[in-house]
Amino acid sequence: MVSTIESLPPELYFAILSHIPLYDLQQTVLSLTRAAPRSAIPSYLVFEYVRLTHGDQVIQLHRRLRKSPEDADRVRHFSLECWTVDADVVVNLMGLLHHMKGLALFIGPNFAPEHLEEMFQKPKEGLQFISLRFRPYVQQATYYQFHKGAYFDTTLLAFSRWPAAELPTLSIVQDPLDPSIAPTKFAQPLVFFRLDPLSTLARSPLFEDVRHFRLRVPARQAARFLYALPNALPRVELLDMSTCNVLESDVEGMLGRFGRLRALVLDGCYIVSQRAVTDEPGSEAALGHWAALGKMMALAGVKYAREREKRLKLWIEAVRARAAAVQAGEDAAPQREPAPRRPRRGRRGLATATISLRDSLPGETVALPRLPSGPTTGVPPLTQRIRILPSLPALRSLATTPPASIGPDKHDAIRAEFVRGWGEGIAQLCATRARLRTSWGNGARIVRFDPEYDADEEDGDGEDGLAGLIDVEDERAFVVKTKATEGSSQDEAEAEALGTDDGTCPALCLAGPGRKEGHIEGCGHQLGWDVWHDEL
Repeated sequence: MVSTIESLPPELYFAILSHIPLYDLQQTVLSLTRAAPRSAIPSYLVFEYVRLTHGDQVIQLHRRLRKSPEDADRVRHFSLECWTVDADVVVNLMGLLHHMKGLALFIGPNFAPEHLEEMFQKPKEGLQFISLRFRPYVQQATYYQFHKGAYFDTTLLAFSRWPAAELPTLSIVQDPLDPSIAPTKFAQPLVFFRLDPLSTLARSPLFEDVRHFRLRVPARQAARFLYALPNALPRVELLDMSTCNVLESDVEGMLGRFGRLRALVLDGCYIVSQRAVTDEPGSEAALGHWAALGKMMALAGVKYAREREKRLKLWIEAVRARAAAVQAGEDAAPQREPAPRRPRRGRRGLATATISLRDSLPGETVALPRLPSGPTTGVPPLTQRIRILPSLPALRSLATTPPASIGPDKHDAIRAEFVRGWGEGIAQLCATRARLRTSWGNGARIVRFDPEYDADEEDGDGEDGLAGLIDVEDERAFVVKTKATEGSSQDEAEAEALGTDDGTCPALCLAGPGRKEGHIEGCGHQLGWDVWHDEL
């Protein structure tokens, strides 16, 4: 007797459906139940991955799960992929789902900041993936959001209050304003008014385990709010800041701060075109900018080490001055805040602005050293100088967009120049570390950054004194491991003597978003497809 599909046992159906990708599981189960209505297909799998594409589906699902709490407990992944929906119903629906591992939401004009505040005011345990995609644009001019101050800054602050959790992936994306989406002849609503909450979020307990972070705020300078303060994004390996206004100095700052960063995606940022726009496309001068970019990225750790040395020197001088004052029987002079500026005489113009709508960017000032509250033990001798060993670049993939005037036929030449510049930077880094190696052999104290360091309250911001630094005890710590690559100034014998691939030039992908030809194997785009489950 030949078995039909309807006679298969439920265990076999379950085994077959376990090979279906999660994002196709719901539709596959529904199709099977319609094709074979009498079969023993485990229909509860339809709740494993819930994907809604119409606003009416939200209302229907809410009614179903409110009557069947056991089905609500089966939901592991929830994806809302429609822009017009009743936001209050979505909030109520989220209150029924307590065992989610993945959450993806489209935030359209029907959502207000209060909806997300209510949704995320309490931590959602077990979540391993959160994706918020904003598109607040309207078809008719309305200034309600501006007058009310309805911005989603509070969502970032809500996340920053969550405790440490195993949340490896977080995506916050604002779609660029496109004329095909909404009119551009009037001011459209903003998603984020101030970007300061990004600094709070990047240093929050929630980000202690975040390894994949995507932040897209079109044309806004969001990058410096992430790297301006220490201990931000301590575990991030994949960072996507496409469409943001990212400058070359921002790239340098991120590479210096984020010691675990392996892949950086900057589509639509044009980090080179600001300088190369006046040069003839494909000329030697235009290609030279890519070499300068590669060299700057290779030396990002050198610049950060020098900045850290300056702060360490200030701390040591302050501690020694305090110790000398105590030894002399005098109290250390308290740190005084600068006196407020005296107002100028005369009338103040009525047109003088009292507020600013610009982002308050972190200043470039040097922070005052934080003195230890206890005895000053472990302070280096007066004549001893401490040097910091610059770190090797950890980046393995850079994806960015070349100027529009440069076609794909110039991509190979751009990569060759980038590799050449990176090789020059690594050679300079080798020379710097070689000098430090000589000083270390002569008895100087050399310290390096501790990759496993976790700042606590006693360490202040994590950059006071010797916090986060450990002594170099092995001569091999000075060796730069690399391998010869095409276009590099190092020969194979030298590369073999130094080691293998720790300092290898990152793969430069210029193909842009989407699955198409031109992507480099293992580039940030390909990594993102598996992490974000989309092709934005």
